Formats: sequence, structure tokens, C-alpha cells
Amino acid sequence: MITFPNAKINLGLHITQKRKDGYHEIESCMVPIPLCDALEMILDKKPSWTVTGLDVPGDPKDNLILKAEKLLKKDYHGLPSLQIHLHKHIPMGAGLGGGSADGAFALTLMNNLFDLHLDDFFLEEYAAELGSDCPFFIENSPKIIRGRGEILEPSSVSLHGSYLVLIYPGIHVGTKEAYAGVVPKAPKTNLETILADRNRWKEELVNDFEPSVFLAHPKLAELKASLYQAGAYYAAMSGSGSSIFGLFDQKPTFPDWPTEYFVFESLL
Repeated sequence: MITFPNAKINLGLHITQKRKDGYHEIESCMVPIPLCDALEMILDKKPSWTVTGLDVPGDPKDNLILKAEKLLKKDYHGLPSLQIHLHKHIPMGAGLGGGSADGAFALTLMNNLFDLHLDDFFLEEYAAELGSDCPFFIENSPKIIRGRGEILEPSSVSLHGSYLVLIYPGIHVGTKEAYAGVVPKAPKTNLETILADRNRWKEELVNDFEPSVFLAHPKLAELKASLYQAGAYYAAMSGSGSSIFGLFDQKPTFPDWPTEYFVFESLL
């Protein structure tokens, strides 16, 4: 069986407080976008793990796909072995949730492949054990997320008919670096109230990571400004960076971007 884990963008991202367990409380609206990896699983007596596309660094045992397999096999003994192949297309460390999507989609794929008949509630519980963003990708629809990312509420926000331009300039922004530059605070305005009025997005729909990350990496601020200059009705950094995206009412035209950038354009 094959599935296509997709990326996400954040419409606003507030860091509201630091918890006693070391995690941060956040508030954001996450929206899926059609930039995808490809994940294939085949029942086989001899297990295997292969990756093509973008390089996936690190120890394979730390990959969320293999962690998802281990989670299910801990509770469902005797599950058959798998040949697993990942074709990686979503840039990593880009604030797009690609690794989280891979882990969540792996749970859903194994649920179908093994006929476990787990509903979304239980899959989200497993996903929360994998990582903060993972539960979002189970239902994979616009959501307001709170807590450390595991508290989900449906959002009525729609980007249907908008054009998305997503730019990843290859700048690495570590999660630790991003959080170190933020002072947690309660947002001034209710997120859903801002989302309901697109005229307020540019000034009020903020990503709390941007000020410190842009100070450390001025190129990101320049990219955001260039998207507004090209006519975006909203532009922002996604997650903790370093991807910058713009939303447009009409298909935009740009000069050629530098070849070292990853640029994705799509009608949503």
C-alpha cells in the first residue's frame, strides 16, 4: 500500500507559556498543503527500510515511521514484518511538519494494512506519543492546535482558491534556537477572531518566532517582504522556520529564484 504524507503551514503561531515539563504551550492554526512525500509499505517476512529523494540524516531507529511501527507492535503482538520505503520530497527542518506527517500517515497506513480498525481518536493518541505535530495529520484538515500540539479543534478557515508560494532557502533554524529567542506571552487577540477577518491577517496574524529568527537570518525577512511586494494577501514563516510562504488571490509572477532555493507553487 502507498500513501502520500503532506506538509502543513501555520496561520499564526503563539508561544503562550513554558510548561514545568520543559515543553511550551502553543496556539496556532495549521492547514495541510499539497506538498507530499511518498510512503510505501509491503507485507514481507524480511523487514527492510529504504529511503530515496532528499537525504534523511540521523539514525533510522529515530525516524518517526519506524517509531510508529514499533508503537503498534508493542500493543498488537504478532503483526507481520514490513518492507518500508520512503521517498522524501518535503524539505526537513523547514517548519513544514514533514517528519510528523510521515509518522502519522504511517500509523494510518498500518491501521488499514493490518485491519486494526482503530478510529481517529486512538490514532491521534498514538500520534501524540510520536511528536507534538503528529496528531494534526490524522484527520489532516484545518485545525486550531493548543497545548504542545495535541489539543485539536476544527477550524472553519479555508484557503480554497488561493495560490500558495512556498520558499525554502536552505537555512537551518534549530528548534532550540527558535524557542530560545521567544518570551512566552498570552496573545492580545483571540486567534479565531483574527482568522475570521482576512483583512486583519497581515498585521495581526503573527508568528512569535519571526522577530528573533529574522534577526538571526535577515534573508528570511527579505523573502517575506518580497512576497508582499508581489501581491500576497498574507505572508509568514511556517512553524519555527525557515520556510516562508505567501498566499495570493491571483497566480503571481516572479523573476527566477536562485537555484539553491526550493520553491513550490500550488492552487489550494
